[in-house]
Parts: sequence; structure tokens; C-alpha cells
Amino acid sequence: MATSSDLRIVDYVPAHHDRFRALNTEWITTYFALEEPDRRALDEPERHILAAGGAILMAESGGQVVGTVALLRMAPRVFELAKMAVAPPAQGRGIGHALGRAAIERARALGAARVELLSNTLLAPAIGLYRKLGFVEVPMPPTEYARANIKMVLELGDTGC
Repeated sequence: MATSSDLRIVDYVPAHHDRFRALNTEWITTYFALEEPDRRALDEPERHILAAGGAILMAESGGQVVGTVALLRMAPRVFELAKMAVAPPAQGRGIGHALGRAAIERARALGAARVELLSNTLLAPAIGLYRKLGFVEVPMPPTEYARANIKMVLELGDTGC
């Protein structure tokens, strides 16, 4: 596996579908079970993420796709950071941080005032990454994800849109 110095963050294209699905299925089934909202987003990302005004970013290193993150449009100026995954052999190289920063910048470019996420406190490295990116914990609302036990928010402020 190449070093993170050759890391590129690129926009999702349909050819990425299998890798997007595999990366997310791997981490989810390692800790939890796939849920219906996962299946919808992973089976048809073009319909359930992109067509709704969201975005998917892919991390490439050494000629391979090693990570991904999605932004789901929840409201005109609110996005959910979701479906973040880094291949186990590529973990610990800053790829998750690079994906998170790129997703936040994309949310800003799309006019977001806030980025939200749902996670699980069992995923301590992920929670640490989100805190490092500036997310703060807020009260947990009802959600369709059984595994979610923490909500975090990053206020971006007025983007002028």
C-alpha cells in the first residue's frame, strides 16, 4: 500500500459503486449489522445520496480506492456526514481525516450551514476524529438506525447562500 503522500480525494462516479458498497459493508458488519437505511444508500447511492443533492467522495492511494465518505442533504443548508470508511490496511495514515476535511469543504461549497452525523461510541477512533474535525456532541434524537447512540454537529456559520 502506498503512503498517504499520494492520496487523492475524487468525486464518486458509477464505477466506484462496488468499492463504495464493499468499504462500508466491511466496517458496518465488523461492529454491527447492516440496517435498511444502509442497504438503501449502499445499493442505490445515485438515487438515495446524489439525486437528493448530496455528494460522495472517494480516497485513492497507490492506484486503489482506500476510503469513502458521503454527504446526505437533510435540509437546504444541512448535510449529514455518513458512510465514512477506510480500508483496514490503509487506516492510521490520515485518510479518514483527509476525507472528513474534504467532506466539510464540499458541504460548504454546497451552501451548508451545518454538518451533522450519527455514530456509535463503540467507534472511539471515529469519535476522536470527528472531535478533531470540530464536531461537538448534541442530544441524540430518534433515528432509524438501531446502532446510533451519539449525534454530533459542526456549525459552519453563514456561507452567504
